[in-house]
Amino acid sequence: MTADLDIRPVTTDDAGELLTLRRAAFVTEAQQYGDPNIPPLTQTIEELVEDLQREDVVTLGGWHGHRLVGSIRVLIEDKKATLGRFAVAPDLQGKGFGTQLLLAILPYLPDGIEEVWVFTGRDSVQNIALYAKHGYEHQHDQTAGDLTYAFLRKSLVDTPADDE
Repeated sequence: MTADLDIRPVTTDDAGELLTLRRAAFVTEAQQYGDPNIPPLTQTIEELVEDLQREDVVTLGGWHGHRLVGSIRVLIEDKKATLGRFAVAPDLQGKGFGTQLLLAILPYLPDGIEEVWVFTGRDSVQNIALYAKHGYEHQHDQTAGDLTYAFLRKSLVDTPADDE
């Protein structure tokens, strides 16, 4: 059983720690795809601070004690939220921290969000399995450069009733 995380929005004061966490977490992804230039590894501290200050972005962090061990970024666009930069410290992956973060985003979404999208490398089977377990359905693949991404979607609206 995993310990509970203290999950809360990441502030600009946490930017350095967040940058370190993301770089550590995304190295394995970069190695899997043979591409050291994926955006989570090339983002600068200045770009990250700007991103944390955006009004259309929510970035949550998960702290275990005093250590930031996971994070997830959500871009809000109209009635859609898109998850990204989902990271868990490499030494703590597979212990349920990612699941806690994934489930924690819903209360932080503004009213009116109807669907949540996420994309990951098509060959990242563990990521795809995690999303599928929590109701995300594969929609399509998209190739960008040498990488192919799988796009998954979760609807937050109930199917309209017959009496509407």
